[in-house]
Amino acid sequence: MATRVGEMELEERECIRAASEDISRQFRTLVNAEEVESIKQLQHLILGRLQDSNAVLSHFNDYSERCYAEVSTDFTRNVRLLKSMKSDLDHIFMKLRNMKAKLKATYPDAFDDGSSTSMIDQRPDLETPL
Repeated sequence: MATRVGEMELEERECIRAASEDISRQFRTLVNAEEVESIKQLQHLILGRLQDSNAVLSHFNDYSERCYAEVSTDFTRNVRLLKSMKSDLDHIFMKLRNMKAKLKATYPDAFDDGSSTSMIDQRPDLETPL
């Protein structure tokens, strides 16, 4: 019985192999070998170009990373400096507005030209996004 099962499996494998060989032969007649070779050459050319592009981009990324490392500390320091300058200027302008209000209260005739109403703080708010 075991030999009979083994023979059936062997016959089935042979049948499957013969069928697959027949199908592959039929596919080969459908496809032109020259066209397949042309496609392979084009794919190889595209692969080379993609590899070159990948190498260029890798070098650019390395260069960008080095440049960023060089300027990031300066950039951070300058941002801190600008924020400090902004707070200092805000404080100065607040003091100036208070002094102007005191002067106007003490000397109301000093600002008769109407400049006090038109001189509202017109500086742009740098905190809000554009």
